[in-house]
Amino acid sequence: MFTKIYEKIKQFIKENYKELIVLLVVVLLFTIRLPYSIYTPGGAVNLNDRIAVEDGYEAEGSFNMAYVSMVRGSIPFLLISYVIPDWDIVPAEEITAEGENMDEMLEREKLYMQESMDAAIINAFKAAGRDIKITGTINEVSYIAKEADTDLKIGDIITEVNDEEISSLDDLKAIVSKLNGGEEVTLKVFREDKERECKAITYDTSDGVKIGVSLLTTYEYVTDPEVTITSKASEAGSSGGLMMSLTIYNQLVPEDITDGKKIVGTGTIDINGNVGEIGGVKYKLIGAVKNDADIFMCPEENYAEARKVAEEKDYDITIISVSTFEEAIKKLEELNLSN
Repeated sequence: MFTKIYEKIKQFIKENYKELIVLLVVVLLFTIRLPYSIYTPGGAVNLNDRIAVEDGYEAEGSFNMAYVSMVRGSIPFLLISYVIPDWDIVPAEEITAEGENMDEMLEREKLYMQESMDAAIINAFKAAGRDIKITGTINEVSYIAKEADTDLKIGDIITEVNDEEISSLDDLKAIVSKLNGGEEVTLKVFREDKERECKAITYDTSDGVKIGVSLLTTYEYVTDPEVTITSKASEAGSSGGLMMSLTIYNQLVPEDITDGKKIVGTGTIDINGNVGEIGGVKYKLIGAVKNDADIFMCPEENYAEARKVAEEKDYDITIISVSTFEEAIKKLEELNLSN
């Protein structure tokens, strides 16, 4: 029986070997990853469909989160990028931190997205004068330097360092700064909901003693009313923070600052309401225009590039730059009054 099966397979390969070789080459071309990514024009996510404030006010217009589409660098896509306008090749080292691979970068970006959600809720509730109570902090490892000698992993939640509780990166720095290079540090962490003990060895740098890790702080809080934010597993990054803040704020206050317009934007936001620079503003603006946006909002640092792209492509769209959440609200209110 096995001999007959073997002979049939052997005969099939003999008769179809050319087609099989072509198929194998095609599969390899698409699966072999090169140290590049390709940025392409993205789109816009309607946050009115993603964010719900209990008993919140409705909007006539919409706030939309701009995004960049990114394709992993395989040979066929790299070749296509030379033909299609606005498909740009980006070396992996430009979007990853030193000593970090693409998978680690994506894991870190997911942490940044959670951080931006927390900051968005906190800023929106404070600006609207609504009740929010911060009850605790969560400090997760977001980056591990290649020089680090540790068994920590990205995503570990650090609760204690050398038996001292910590609530921020500053607490960790304060403890480590008192040590000498080459000393062992004991850290209590939660990994996959299980408590465990990790180690790290300190080392000397020009900026003092370090263990080579960065922390990202998210928050535990209680809000009244409740807020629900829905995201997809494929989404990551902090650049949606500003637009999430505006969406939540608009549902908390009676006046509708969208004024019936489709507002697409981008920008990070921290817990103090500062709006930060983002990457890929060119692709986000292109995506906003393709989605018929009335207004494109971006950080002040990205305004010049956005304005240049709009002029080169003769876009008819209002571009607003902001540096704080408060400024974003104010500029939208002023724009509405002028119309």
